[in-house]
Amino acid sequence: MPALAPTGYTGRITWLGRVPHRDAAPIETEALSEMPLGFGGMEGEVHAGLTRPSCSRVTAQHSKGTEIRNTRQLSLLGAEELDEIAARLGLDALDPAWLGASVVVAGLPDFSHLPPSARLQGPDGCTLVVDMQNRPCQFPAMTIEAARPGHGKAFKQASKGLRGVTAWVERPGTLRPGDALRLHLPDQRAWRPEARNDA
Repeated sequence: MPALAPTGYTGRITWLGRVPHRDAAPIETEALSEMPLGFGGMEGEVHAGLTRPSCSRVTAQHSKGTEIRNTRQLSLLGAEELDEIAARLGLDALDPAWLGASVVVAGLPDFSHLPPSARLQGPDGCTLVVDMQNRPCQFPAMTIEAARPGHGKAFKQASKGLRGVTAWVERPGTLRPGDALRLHLPDQRAWRPEARNDA
């Protein structure tokens, strides 16, 4: 019996982008008409690679700069959550490029809370694995402030719980705007440390 179950939920890619470097804010993100992905992510993207130096997200496990497996190859955002952040900031819209987004997906509810190990699979079989929820960061805040003065400083609070997820490539392929992504979920209950081993 498969451990991952396809769901009836399908999202649609509305935007693709590539961040070529992380030298400083403002973030410079290039919009793409297609995204070829290998096992290391997208070649030439700042977060690509099979390994990466550990960052502040995992310092409880690894001292900063330790080489670890790269499960943060891509930054995925929900289109509806992007609109919600914009509204909280008093903006008509937020350009995904300001947030260093890789993929924006419309139509999947509660996007930033997709469970770790969930899969998003494209038409050619390209499969992305959700690692964990992304966290608000100072660089998008600085980029938004530069583009829309007076609105960037509130970004970290406005985007709390809406910042999308990080992901890595399980199966290579190519993503394009308009592609459908089918959601697959692990077939297991949520962790309950007080529960007996009954399921």
